[in-house]
Amino acid sequence: MSPATIETTTHDLVRCDAILRPGNTNCAGCGMSLGLQWLEEGLDGEKPTMVIPACCGIVTAGAFPTSAYGVPTVASTFASAPAVAAGITKVRALNHETNPTVCWTGDGGTYDIGIATLSAAAERNDDIIYICYDNEIYGNTGGQRSSATPLGVKTSTTIYGKTERKKDMMSIMAAHRIPYAATLSLAHRDDFLRKIRRARRTRGFRFLLMLSPCPIGWKSDPAESVDLIRVAVGCGLFPLYEVFDGIRYRINARPDGTPLEEYLSRQKRYQSDSIDKAAIEAQIREQWALLEAMEKAFPARKDE
Repeated sequence: MSPATIETTTHDLVRCDAILRPGNTNCAGCGMSLGLQWLEEGLDGEKPTMVIPACCGIVTAGAFPTSAYGVPTVASTFASAPAVAAGITKVRALNHETNPTVCWTGDGGTYDIGIATLSAAAERNDDIIYICYDNEIYGNTGGQRSSATPLGVKTSTTIYGKTERKKDMMSIMAAHRIPYAATLSLAHRDDFLRKIRRARRTRGFRFLLMLSPCPIGWKSDPAESVDLIRVAVGCGLFPLYEVFDGIRYRINARPDGTPLEEYLSRQKRYQSDSIDKAAIEAQIREQWALLEAMEKAFPARKDE
């Protein structure tokens, strides 16, 4: 085989400009790996500039001077990803560049440490696609609890179970009246890609929330990660819906009767005396009553 043939074959197997390339450091079963691949597919060939704060997502790149990211990627401090992305977006606009700027962040940099700059960017309606891969812990630093950690779950800092319920970031972002907010499921590919494309067509601040399995932190089987998300949607624990301009709602999938126990029993983080299944089921009913009421009172338009 000639050198030219080898080079062509290698290029066909490993695209140098893929958002996520082979050689990354993601764990087996990590939801980020699939999420990044579907992000690329949903962008239909456009190459974003990625802004990633301190989190598992920036460790994904591997050690300098190499990188598993094949697009321009900026590593920001934990609290500043939206602020950095806002600056990049404004410079690109001055240069008449149209490719999107994407924040790719964990729940620590979204729900907790980064919420000030997130709120500021949303209030300014900066032209950013903000995606939170929510693994419900600080996965990169030992699995500590975050405000995204569900009620009762054991983490390295809540050894007897978290005593507070999970923060509702979708409602917080909707309250900012941003143009588009939606949840993403790794078990619903067509819905995932449609929402990425919708976000790309929309101008202003767009917020996408993806429940992202962390087999190490969730103490689950890496091979079951995608199915765990299917079950989370099916039992109603993770609703799939969209909010337009903060006031118009569309539910994309309703609970299908999957038992909550099917989700809880497959993760050791839920196997403790601190888990009150009745309380979790009550929270699910409460959340769905609110969503159904909002969709009925403020439905999305047919053209959205």
